[in-house]
Order: sequence, then structure tokens, then C-alpha cells
Amino acid sequence: MSLAAPPQDPDAPRFRVRPPANWINDPNGPFRWRGRYHLFYQHNPEAPVHTNVHWGHVSSPDLARWEHHPVALTPTPGGPDEAGCWSGCVVEDDDVPTAVYTGVDRHHTGLGTICLARALVPEDETLTDWKPLPTPVVTGPPAGLDVVMFRDPFVFRHGGRRWALVGAGHGDGTPSVLLYDCENLTDWRFAGVLLDGNDPVAADVFGDGAVGWECPQLFVTAAGEWVLVVSLWDGKPCTTGYLTGRLEPYGDGGLRFRPYTGGPLDHGRAFYAPAVLQESDRALMWGWSWEAREQSEVDSAGWAGVLTAPRVVDVHPDGSLRVVPAPELELLRATEPFVTAAGRVPLPQSYDVTVSADAPTTVNLPGSAVHLDPGERTVVFELGVDGSAPIVVRVPGGERLEVRVLVDGSLLELFVGDRAMVTERVYRRSDDVPELVVAGPTAAVTGWELVPPTLG
Repeated sequence: MSLAAPPQDPDAPRFRVRPPANWINDPNGPFRWRGRYHLFYQHNPEAPVHTNVHWGHVSSPDLARWEHHPVALTPTPGGPDEAGCWSGCVVEDDDVPTAVYTGVDRHHTGLGTICLARALVPEDETLTDWKPLPTPVVTGPPAGLDVVMFRDPFVFRHGGRRWALVGAGHGDGTPSVLLYDCENLTDWRFAGVLLDGNDPVAADVFGDGAVGWECPQLFVTAAGEWVLVVSLWDGKPCTTGYLTGRLEPYGDGGLRFRPYTGGPLDHGRAFYAPAVLQESDRALMWGWSWEAREQSEVDSAGWAGVLTAPRVVDVHPDGSLRVVPAPELELLRATEPFVTAAGRVPLPQSYDVTVSADAPTTVNLPGSAVHLDPGERTVVFELGVDGSAPIVVRVPGGERLEVRVLVDGSLLELFVGDRAMVTERVYRRSDDVPELVVAGPTAAVTGWELVPPTLG
């Protein structure tokens, strides 16, 4: 089933990953297998509420056309994941795709275990059938660290070995990322704390609001820099951050992450729990965007949540984030643009618009506005329906201000050059005028409607 089938709800995204109905949250296990991208996600197949967590599954040949598959992971009655198959990753282990995920048992103490499930290949090259191992490979957090939050394994390679990160929080309120040696994927060895909230750079970048770091992800850039991504858990899952640094040997056969800079990963209010796919020449990232409307409206719509467009993430020479939409998203553009100059034009339901300027410029969209001020070196996003404070992104001098806005139903993704991203939810109102208005004396504008890509 194509994701581009016209939805009944005009706020439902058509081109981003979401199930046909019911609940979606964290992206899990982005994975490349035999020429296709596979992406999994936390999913309640029975209702648009956050419970009964399974792993949903889609795949794509090109990051633009996505196909739904049957649910990949289902809680096992009486098993270590009876209370949910929660976040994790997918890796290749002896030529077998293997899900490494958080299982929660029926006691539901809040501390997860690390579980494995193997894809049934080569019989199933579409990765639609999975067999969970009956016992966890890690039954709980290491002793002696007073860990009260333990979840979200992420497996990576460094120094010719396989390692894993696990998100954690401690009884004194300190967040951390734990490290495991898992060269043998069924035999894990605790290798120490990779980083915790007492690190001065992390404390300066993230502040002291988080009591746990969820969904740790790690990728390496072409220049050899390592970037650690975490979701900052404080009971209100609404912020994420990144740190740029080095991986160094530490202690008795472990590693330590030494950050030197970092910042917010997304400046918006609707982005969390990103997952990263490390490819040979780039790193791709997806995030979860939750609903910002009342549960009664969600129940009526019958769906909740969406994954963002894939983003290529890297760092600039100073270690600051570099982020742009994946170039494959241009496959969704109509043959001809619907706008090529500043002014007022009707808007399609889903679109991709780029505006650049070297004088103050305002971009008005239904329910929101973007203000570019080259003199102040700022881009300001305003959500005009709920009184929220404007989001201000500052851009270094010497760069022409440019924004790219991807809108698919209620999902709005704003990219400020290659410096920052803002993810928001903007719902249609009965009095909205579906128009794009760009006002600025030097503004250059190009925009395309999003359409199902041509098969080929």
C-alpha cells in the first residue's frame, strides 16, 4: 500500500511515514537491506493511543515511495517483551538482519531488558517475518550505578568491534549513556559510562532539566568527527540535542565520548526520539512528530503521529550541526513549480518551498509565518493559533538567508539553510486561506506541489 493514498483527514500527511491508522511514535531500526530501505516504528495497531507497543514496518527503494508491511515485532505473552516491544535498532549479524530492542515484561518496573529478534532470511527477503529470542541478552542495568531508567539500545562499530549504547537515568537525577561491548551479539559486556550529565560541555549544552537520556544515537562524519544524539527525558518528551566530539579509549577496554560543542537538534516543539542510519557516505535521520491537538480530535481522526522526512545530518568545520532534507525528496516534486516569484499564490495541500533573501522578508502560510532578517541574522517562526512564543534561529554572518519549508498535511518542517531545523504541527482551521504570501524586495521563491513519484 502506498503512503500517498489520499487521506480522509486533510491534516493527515500523505508522503511521510505513518501507519494507515492508529498510533505511531519512535522511529526504530532504519536499515538498508538488498537495495531497499527498511524503517520500523513503535506502533499500537488497535487504537490511536500510546500503549500496546509493537514494531510497525515500511520499506522503500528511494526514500520517497514507501510500502507498508505487516507488523514486524509483537509482544510475546509471558515473554520478556510482554508489556511492549520498545525502541531499538536493526543490525546485520552473520548476514541475518537482527532487531535489538527494549523489552518490558509484565511486571513493568520501568527498567527494560535488551532483547533480540532475527529476520527469517533467506526465505523472507522482504523482512516481514521475525523470530524473537526467548530470553534477553541483557536482563537489566548494571549493578552499583543506581540506574532507574534503562532503555533504547543502539549498536555501532568502532575500532573493528561492535558496541552498543543504552539510554539511562540515575537515582540522583543524572542522565547518562551506558556502553556495552557486544561483538558477540548474544553476549554483552558492560564497558562503562560513555557520557553523563556531569560532563561540563553536556551540562552547558543541555542544561540540567533532563533526568534521563533516551534513544542515544551515534554517527561519524566524513571528517572523522563523532556526533552523539540524545532525547532529553524530563517527563515532557519535547526536546532533543546533539554533541560533537571524539571517541577515545577509556578504562579497561572501554570508550569515552569527549564532546567539545553541541546544541539543540531541532528547534521546534514537535520532534523527538530520532533514529539514525549510518551509510558509507552520509548519515540519515528520522524523528517522531506527535499530535498537538486534543485527544478527542485524535480519536475522531483515528490516527496519531507521523515520522519526519529523512534528513542528512553532518557537522560544519566548527562542529555545529549541518542538516538538509535528503535529496531523494525531490522525487516528490511536481514536474513544474507552482510559484517562481514573491507575491501571493494559492497553496496545494502538500508542498516544498524555498525562499532566500538579503533584505527583510516575510513568508505567510496558513496558521504560521516565517520572518527572515538578514541584518539581524535571524529566522523567526511564528505559530499563529495558540499564542506560542516565536522560535528564533540565529545564522552566522556571511551567508545569504535561505529557508526551505516542507509541508505535508499538518506536518511542517522548516530548514534554515543547512544550519537548523524546526518541526511543528499546524492544523487546518475553517477560516484559513490556503495561500502562500512572500513579501520582500529581494526574495527569490520557488515551490513545488508534492505528488506521488513516477514509478521507474
